[in-house]
Amino acid sequence: MTDIANRTKRYVIAADLGTTSAKTLVIDRDGRVLASRSIEYPLHTPTPDRAEQDPLELFAAVVRGIREVAAKAGIAASDVLCVSFSSAMHSLIAVDRELNPLTPCITWADNRGAELVGPLKAERNGLGIYRNTGTPIHPMSPLLKLMWLNRHEPELVARTYKFIGIKEFVFAKLFGTFVVDHSIASATGLFNLRKLAWDDEALDVAGVTREQLSEPVPTTHVVQGLSPQYAAELGLAADTPFVVGASDGVLANLGVGAFEPGVYAVTIGTSGAVRGAVSEPLTDPQGRLFCYALKEHFWVVGGSINNGGIMFRWVRDQLATLEAEEGRRRGMDPYDYLTGLAAEIAPGSDGLLFLPLLAGERAPYWNANARGVFFGLSLFHEKKHMIRSVLEGVVYRIHSVATALEELGGKTNEIRASGGFARSPFWRQMMADVLNTPVTVPDSIESSGLGAALLGLLAMGEIRDFSSVHDWVRSTVRHEPNGSNHAVYKELTAIYSAVYHQLKDQFDAIAAFQKQHVGGRQP
Repeated sequence: MTDIANRTKRYVIAADLGTTSAKTLVIDRDGRVLASRSIEYPLHTPTPDRAEQDPLELFAAVVRGIREVAAKAGIAASDVLCVSFSSAMHSLIAVDRELNPLTPCITWADNRGAELVGPLKAERNGLGIYRNTGTPIHPMSPLLKLMWLNRHEPELVARTYKFIGIKEFVFAKLFGTFVVDHSIASATGLFNLRKLAWDDEALDVAGVTREQLSEPVPTTHVVQGLSPQYAAELGLAADTPFVVGASDGVLANLGVGAFEPGVYAVTIGTSGAVRGAVSEPLTDPQGRLFCYALKEHFWVVGGSINNGGIMFRWVRDQLATLEAEEGRRRGMDPYDYLTGLAAEIAPGSDGLLFLPLLAGERAPYWNANARGVFFGLSLFHEKKHMIRSVLEGVVYRIHSVATALEELGGKTNEIRASGGFARSPFWRQMMADVLNTPVTVPDSIESSGLGAALLGLLAMGEIRDFSSVHDWVRSTVRHEPNGSNHAVYKELTAIYSAVYHQLKDQFDAIAAFQKQHVGGRQP
């Protein structure tokens, strides 16, 4: 394709495969989002330690999203420069030679491998594997998922042709090729950060071979050659370039311009994360933080939490159903109505703490057995207190990760917010107050999609580096921390941390009870 021909192709379609939805964006060369489309799909939790999805539902959502967002933007197939991908990390699907799924898509939130964490750390050089791969030892990682499958479903493992992630599944369906970008690979616990190749020791522990995994490729790798059927379903030309892209986390940093010292990105979508950029692979001696690749001299260090926006969804669906319905009756978004109720309560929720650990936890505790707790609940507290304490609890989780990241990467000078929570001024100000750090918000909060579009332009030779990100990122709001609010939160975050550590053994006990009694009654 000539440079002149490329210049007539004015738009990048960014596809972002998330945990609860596939988001597609049409983005022009100046970083403006012209149209967006979000298609939800369910997260199945048949037992307390499982979190799965249907790979075919996700694939259908991607195809539909690309077709519909292009139509919504009013662009023709000839206008599309490329389709570039972002994806959630840590997913695992076993498939046969015909690409039929032998398992559901086992997501990052799945904790079935928790039983193997201790033995891996104690007996199989778990910390050493972490230092080589950058993925903390936790059941979120495909490493632990594969160990669990080998122990409990060896016959399934024997029938499996490939073990792949959800983005690999999409590319294999569209193009018949098994490729995994360095970014997603670096989140498997199986990929050596410095060699940029599958790690021998990790493969041995996982019980798989290189041949059972996809071929690692740079994040700028381009695949072409859609079949006529898929070209028609997508509404694209058959020769449209597809850029394999990267993980949503590293692309979120790129999309908000958070790659300078002291500037950290905080994303709260379904889950959440705090991340900073470094020029070379960097791992934490205590194993608390991840290190994932984007491209040469661009690595992202940080920590993810399991329980982000999904906690607000839990509040809406389980705790405040009547209030959510009242919001709808008034013509309001239920989340906005619930936020308004929370805002009626003073910072600190009058001493009510919530540990939002309903899906276990990742950084910095890496404890799959952790469970949710209301602490300090009294007859004085109302439901509004509980709603606010849940939102505060998510930010306390972000605070604990940011503290660990500061020890490794230096003081936080600015937080750049992205993800669904960034739509809420109330939640953003709460974060500034808890972290005692200014929080800025870009004009578009779809940071992973913007990062994927930038990566697509780089892959297509349209830009030489990421310097243009400064033109794309336009901060529209800045929240300064409130000193008196921070003083309240500083006292409560110390209590919050102490409560977690005092309950750690009991988390193990209650998790064991749930696995034995609750899971046994469910399909």
